Amino acid sequence: MDNTEQNSNASGTDNPQAGKHLCTLQTITPLVQQINCLDLQQIGKICVEQIPTLINARFASLYILDEVSDMLHLENHNHPFLINNIVSLNQANLSPMIKAVRSKDLVIIENIEEHKSPVISANNRRFAGNYRSGTCIIAPLICHNRVVGVLNLADKVGAEKFNAEDVAVVELFRQLVGASIGNIKLFDKTQQQAKTDGLTNLVNHRTFYETLERELRRYQRYGGYLSVIMVDIDNLKPINDKLGHRAGDMTIKRVSRKISACIRKIDVAARYGGDEFAVILPNTALAEATVVAQRMIEEVSGTPLMWERNKIQVSISVGVGQYDGQMSPEEVTKHSDSALYAAKQAGKNNVKIFDPTKQPA
Repeated sequence: MDNTEQNSNASGTDNPQAGKHLCTLQTITPLVQQINCLDLQQIGKICVEQIPTLINARFASLYILDEVSDMLHLENHNHPFLINNIVSLNQANLSPMIKAVRSKDLVIIENIEEHKSPVISANNRRFAGNYRSGTCIIAPLICHNRVVGVLNLADKVGAEKFNAEDVAVVELFRQLVGASIGNIKLFDKTQQQAKTDGLTNLVNHRTFYETLERELRRYQRYGGYLSVIMVDIDNLKPINDKLGHRAGDMTIKRVSRKISACIRKIDVAARYGGDEFAVILPNTALAEATVVAQRMIEEVSGTPLMWERNKIQVSISVGVGQYDGQMSPEEVTKHSDSALYAAKQAGKNNVKIFDPTKQPA
């Protein structure tokens, strides 16, 4: 045997099985590198376009789990027909996908009509006629032992069922995809925490100014106005002194919720300081903003708060101003803050308006 033949045998190229494994490895490695990212769309595309080809599955769908609502939301799929966009985990009827999420284990179905654990009811097989076979793999996506989503692979092509190699490939990718989705969720959470106030979940001081600057640039370019409301909780210090800072924190949280309940989705409410809030109202004239401010006052003062059997009567003072794109963010907040100060001086629990036309030159 010459050196060429020895090298050929050593590398396994004369072994069809070894060649198959090498081919599979060469295919898998680039996918692993692409999945290791913070781009959910890219991950979804790989899950429904490339992973199915590795195991000869005709159809694939990727769901992402919202842990707050216990709902699976469809992220991507390659089905040419209708499938569920949302799947609730709080169903009495235990479907295979729900069972997979709860157990965190792969569910491998060779024939959906004959599957016994769990028995798949006709209600859960209403899309079965769209498939050419009863085969599927339901793969919970795992990150730090928690389910973050589900990858479904259905309709084995060229065989009656998925084999052990198919299952091994899916097992590998469900861990890799799960880790990447978990990283995306952690990154998004970190980004959100950097923009929001931890006590109230409103945007923080920095994000408020970033938003205000962006809105002012938009109005400078396209014209129009926006209004800004500044809010201060009246007499928070006596609450802290008498009942403690936990009672004060509860008061801040409740007031923030009442403020949020009075504004639209396009408006931006921020915790501006310790007991002060700021609200940006795009496309809102001064008269409309004043109505919103008055509603806030009535909402806050209308219902006393309770803390350990102590009734807390809370009120707020509010300053309102309307602005165009010619002002800087600092000028805007300064003017609305001056209206807020006037409301405090006037006895609190009221609204004062900053009107630039009535200010001295």
